[in-house]
Amino acid sequence: MSSIADEGIERYAEAHTTPPGAALARLAEETQARLRVPEMLSGAVLGRLLELLVFAGGVDRVLEIGTYSGYSALSMAAALPAGGRLVSCEVDPEHAAFARRHIETSPYCDRIELRVGPALDTLRELEGPFGLVFIDADKANYRNYYEAALPLLSERGLIVVDNTLWGGQVLDDEDRSADTLAIRAFNDFLRDDRRVTCVLLTVRDGVTLIRKKGAEA
Repeated sequence: MSSIADEGIERYAEAHTTPPGAALARLAEETQARLRVPEMLSGAVLGRLLELLVFAGGVDRVLEIGTYSGYSALSMAAALPAGGRLVSCEVDPEHAAFARRHIETSPYCDRIELRVGPALDTLRELEGPFGLVFIDADKANYRNYYEAALPLLSERGLIVVDNTLWGGQVLDDEDRSADTLAIRAFNDFLRDDRRVTCVLLTVRDGVTLIRKKGAEA
């Protein structure tokens, strides 16, 4: 799904964001050339945002739901401290093989564990806490991923959810497609969930940040 921002603004934002290194640039180029639905690539702006969230939060454990080509995993792994760990879940074997090839040749290969299979099965096997959870997978399961990830989140951790404006389609009442309905329902549920505080950012295709409420909230 494409960005909701004006194309010129999007190019300007990317031009004024620290560019990715050569390895990520090659990964992005190969993703565009070889994989299905290349617009699923996180890209430079979102990649840097995720990297900075990991860095600013002092996060040492990351959970990613939806690896795709590995761009976001490598972006976040770059900000992990020595000994940090990122678990990435991918259901598509083709995407997993593509991502694994790039991960294994990166400086961060020892920080990333790629698990292939349905993410909900993987999440049932994991123990928290994770300082950051990034959800960017099939939209029909967003609510399920969120519910499975919330107990694994650290006290001061963040859940980051991508595509929550869905190319602006969340505003189109005539769009009754399954993905649009799922995103709209997830956003409405999240707004009313008293367990958390959230903010929906108009970055790229919509990015929602979520934290657990403390006892004082």
